[in-house]
Amino acid sequence: MKPVHFGVVGYGTGGQHFHTPFIAAAGGCELTGVVARAPATVAKVRADWPDVPVFASLSEMIEAGVCDVVTITTPPQTRRELVLEAIGAGLHVIADKPFAPNAEGARELDAAANAAGVILGVYHNRRFDADMQTLLKVVRDGRIGKVWRVESRMDQDSPQTLEAGPTGGLLRDLGSHIVDQMMHLLGPVTAVDAQFDLVDLPEGTTDACFTITLRHESGAHSHLSASKLNYLDCREFRAYGDKGAYVSSTIDIQAQDIFAGKRPADDPAAWGYEPEANWGTLHTAAGPERVPSEQGRYHDYYEAFATAVRTGGEPPATATEGAAVLAVLDAARESAETGRSVTLQG
Repeated sequence: MKPVHFGVVGYGTGGQHFHTPFIAAAGGCELTGVVARAPATVAKVRADWPDVPVFASLSEMIEAGVCDVVTITTPPQTRRELVLEAIGAGLHVIADKPFAPNAEGARELDAAANAAGVILGVYHNRRFDADMQTLLKVVRDGRIGKVWRVESRMDQDSPQTLEAGPTGGLLRDLGSHIVDQMMHLLGPVTAVDAQFDLVDLPEGTTDACFTITLRHESGAHSHLSASKLNYLDCREFRAYGDKGAYVSSTIDIQAQDIFAGKRPADDPAAWGYEPEANWGTLHTAAGPERVPSEQGRYHDYYEAFATAVRTGGEPPATATEGAAVLAVLDAARESAETGRSVTLQG
């Protein structure tokens, strides 16, 4: 099987830790180019991937003809023009989240990709977290029955990673992931209620923490919260249904291992499992039961995208789904600013 060739635009934390290692680990995928400019960044790419060519711009990489797909993982305010440039060159595109400033902008990019006959996907890789995969299995196997509500908490003690100002904020960062997870699990959203905790930074007022309540078409409701400035590290799910409940608290094992210098290609069979001490617990009439971790595999995203390129099928997280997530984020911001619940149009 001929591999699908991937180029990555940007080599910050996203490019270095959450894209290139997983392209390299994904079956049927090959990393064939990286765009980087700063001398220190270029040196980092060459140290990590000595056999991969480095380009000074997306235009230069396009002209070299080395890739079928480009992943755009540059700062949020730069992504739109790069996505459009790649689409205009006839390349398939993976855009980091948030892939547009709002839902309207996302729909514009989706339409451009459709008109060009290329695939545009959003990198909602946290669908492939170990804890999310385990929760999905518990719910889809009917182990807690009809789902009433799900609580999702993601606190990170990482103030240095908070993107400041009007194009940043925690809602568009962690909020993109945890809203997508709940929509992937529970389906479309009909109403949003949100509260922000704001900080004044030199770049402008920034949302640093949030709580969001989502009402889903299914009748379930989800309650989401996140922070980066409160000296907390916590990742927790609580799911309640008419037959029981499921609770998990995890350490985000893939990110921990990547930052520790490990790569999924080194030991694919053992990659991405939460340690037994962090397994979730199912609570039913039969009593509590520990639930073994499912495997977390961000490289599954890339394998699925490569399959979509070969077959003309849908990517693992479509631009349409990404636009729906952004519509919820837009509604959350409106709710936080007005103090009212916001109803989404079908």
